[in-house]
Amino acid sequence: MQSICGVEGVEAWGIKEGKFGLSLIRASGNAAAVFTSNRVRAAPVLLMEERIRRGHLEVIAANSGCANGYTGKKGLEDAERMAEIAGSALSVSPSDVGIASTGVIGRYLDLPLIEQQCARVVPLLAHTPGAEQQAAAAIMTTDTRQKHALVRKEGFSIGGICKGSGMIAPNMGTMLAFVFTDAEIAPSVLHDALRTASRRTFNRVVVDEMSTNDVLFCIATGTRGKIGIREFMPALEDCCRSLAQQVAADGEGASKLLEVRVTGAPDEEGAAEVAKTIISSPLVKTAVYGEDPNWGRVVAAAGRAGVKFNPDNISLWIGEGASRTPLIREGEITADLARAKAAMHGERVIFELDLASGKEEATAWGCDLTEGYVEINGRYTT
Repeated sequence: MQSICGVEGVEAWGIKEGKFGLSLIRASGNAAAVFTSNRVRAAPVLLMEERIRRGHLEVIAANSGCANGYTGKKGLEDAERMAEIAGSALSVSPSDVGIASTGVIGRYLDLPLIEQQCARVVPLLAHTPGAEQQAAAAIMTTDTRQKHALVRKEGFSIGGICKGSGMIAPNMGTMLAFVFTDAEIAPSVLHDALRTASRRTFNRVVVDEMSTNDVLFCIATGTRGKIGIREFMPALEDCCRSLAQQVAADGEGASKLLEVRVTGAPDEEGAAEVAKTIISSPLVKTAVYGEDPNWGRVVAAAGRAGVKFNPDNISLWIGEGASRTPLIREGEITADLARAKAAMHGERVIFELDLASGKEEATAWGCDLTEGYVEINGRYTT
């Protein structure tokens, strides 16, 4: 498996002991980040919102098992200490260390354990697929599989890993995402590109609710020279989209990836809002799980998204390719329920909704809602 190890200038390793893991990724260069918009933001988010303004990082240190969220003054002091531990171990300034945490909210970091793990991880840092897998495994919580993405273009590459399964909702999802490129990109350009890519990918993933710890870091090592934004932006978006879809497919308890494509909207944000409202609907999600072609739930969800359209003009399909089945055509019901149900088999269910109210479009991703989700979250801390 290759993603960040496909980018020049990146080394990684991680360790996981029970619920508690630590991942270190060394990559020196211009940096940018996007954070959760939750008003309750964890200590590492508060710290990094300030430090990332310098536009440079040397290493990322991420722990799992403890979110260090809603931990007050001590939590912020612990976040600063975590950066100091990683910086000392790698001989870099603490201000050049990007930190991230994931796990249970309202609990304090085990700093002695983090210091021990850091000392054990640093000598093992490497630029190999195995090292990357160790780093990806160390930050997993309820994830059932690792998430990697690599986009290769002429003259540069972009690779990333992330974790995320539950507490996933827009702006962003509960997710730690670390993306790297060997292109040379100025900090201000990288910041704008990352915000745009996040808005079109991670911000269109919904599993359940917004977290306190979400962060997306991007470091540009610059080892392969300058790349124009017109070349860089589509590649960055492709990398982030792949990771976002993997997060959605691995939603807690999920058995199916749900993809909703909205076309014919008055503007892109309106299309995105409709798509996100549909994939957020518990009624839609449970119908997808049961392979019940209850398309009326899709229409109802679209109607409460706050976007103007004429319900009498819409068209709706389910599936793609040979299985693509019309449910509504320009306001007329055409549903073949047997074919629609067949289109819901498998691990991916796609709805396509044409609002017939403009020329813009957007896609959002989510998952079905199963008994497994309740089992995981009903006893999450116990």
